[in-house]
Amino acid sequence: MTVTKKKIRRRRAKTKNYYFTQVHEDAIVKYAITEDIKIRTELYVNYIQPAFNEMVDKIVFTYKFTNLPNCDYLRDECKIWLVTILDKYDPNKGSKAFSYFSVITKNWFIHKVKQQQKKNKREVDLDHLPKRYEEEFLSTNESYVTTREEDEFWNSFYEELKSWDPSQMKENDLKVYKAIIILFESKEDIEIFNKKAIYLYLREITDLNTKQIVNSLKKFRKRYYNFKQNWENGLL
Repeated sequence: MTVTKKKIRRRRAKTKNYYFTQVHEDAIVKYAITEDIKIRTELYVNYIQPAFNEMVDKIVFTYKFTNLPNCDYLRDECKIWLVTILDKYDPNKGSKAFSYFSVITKNWFIHKVKQQQKKNKREVDLDHLPKRYEEEFLSTNESYVTTREEDEFWNSFYEELKSWDPSQMKENDLKVYKAIIILFESKEDIEIFNKKAIYLYLREITDLNTKQIVNSLKKFRKRYYNFKQNWENGLL
């Protein structure tokens, strides 16, 4: 009897047009650590300004902030505002400059949406407006901004995950933790279509049942949400 090996579906490599490269990352770090006006000016004009211009424009169109009145004016205002907080970026906190400033830019525009909603005297839940706004206006087309933000978020969370202390975990929790690490390290070789597929992989790796896996994941979920909240608030 001939056994047919099941082929692993590999994701195709995506072609990306990077406008925010390591050169721009390094330029922002140098800008933040120097107080020399001449050096800062050269770094900003030659590297930072072009990258910020592109980043702000892409975020505005990706998240449909073009619906805001005076959008062109707000874009210019945001770019100027980013200059005033350049020296607040701290690379030692672990986040990439692109992720840090793209999250801040997105939140800046969301704040403008809040102001506009208040001005129009609409009854909205301001505490939940950012999430609702993204769900309503987020572009369905995959873009450079959203793809890169997602990649950097998961790469950063993977580093956070590896820093957890496994010696304090119970046996089943440790199995699930190690399985999650394996999934992260094998993400280029596997294709996960939905939540159910993740559980199937975890069951296969850990030899635990779904209930046991769910119980362990509940313990990890709080730490994940704390990380995500800090990421979205630009604290990482």
